[in-house]
Amino acid sequence: MSEGPDVVCVGESMILVVPGEGQRLADARSAALTVAGAESTVALYLADLGHRTGWLSRVGADPLGEHVLAEIGGGGVDVGLVVRDPEAPTGVYFKDPAPEASGVYYYRSGSAASRLSTADLDRLDLRSTRLVHLSGVTPALSDSAAELATTLLARAGAQGVLRSFDVNHRPALWSATEAAPVLLELARASDVVFVGLDEAEAVWGTGTPEETAALIGGSAAVVVKDSDVGATLVERGRSVFVPAEPVDVVEPVGAGDAFAAGYLSGLLRGATPEARLLLGHRVAGFALRSMNDHADATSLRPAVLS
Repeated sequence: MSEGPDVVCVGESMILVVPGEGQRLADARSAALTVAGAESTVALYLADLGHRTGWLSRVGADPLGEHVLAEIGGGGVDVGLVVRDPEAPTGVYFKDPAPEASGVYYYRSGSAASRLSTADLDRLDLRSTRLVHLSGVTPALSDSAAELATTLLARAGAQGVLRSFDVNHRPALWSATEAAPVLLELARASDVVFVGLDEAEAVWGTGTPEETAALIGGSAAVVVKDSDVGATLVERGRSVFVPAEPVDVVEPVGAGDAFAAGYLSGLLRGATPEARLLLGHRVAGFALRSMNDHADATSLRPAVLS
């Protein structure tokens, strides 16, 4: 009998359509399909780092859903917890590359992932799970998905499973005013919280890592990322800062999820706070040097605590 996953990541993944050869969408004559989603990206990087990882979600019973499952499953993630929904499609979004900043256009309304609900947790057995991870994208998808997020954290906490939450506020899904109380409630129900410094200021009005940790309160370990400057962990009243390593950035998309995976890998392996943050930066470097959300980081596996 095979062992269940150590880590379960819960949330939406979609098909990402990228025009060929740096073309703008309006001019494109060809495009490539890939897969993107905050939680599944964390799962893929954790699998790269040697962890047994599962992903729970919903995709459409369509060819795009097959593509999502094949890509994530092919990366070493257990996709047995994913439902193929015959009544809703797999979500899609398009990237519109531009020298100044790429635009993104989402087509996810009524998607299978938006139908996530607490009923999806009935197939999740947490007895062998060490950690669950989700992000602020999930509660923004629908009322039922928001209820799933709250229930997941409550059940995991009751069973002694570590709870990881990435604030990951998406203004395209909901405003900061609407999101702030929901995201704060989920952060306060978690053991590890990831948030960008600018994101915390925009959503909660906090200006420093310490202010953010104080707002969340409790015993949560709060990791505040400051772009290419570095990251600060505030835990039990102590702040630890580790600067980011220099990287020739191709695209920043996916770097936050990669950082979370590196940090969580260090945490699961008993690394020091400094080593957790450093590993987060190193994994993020793979994403920053790639056009894709996930870039193979298996080369870091043997040196995960160095």
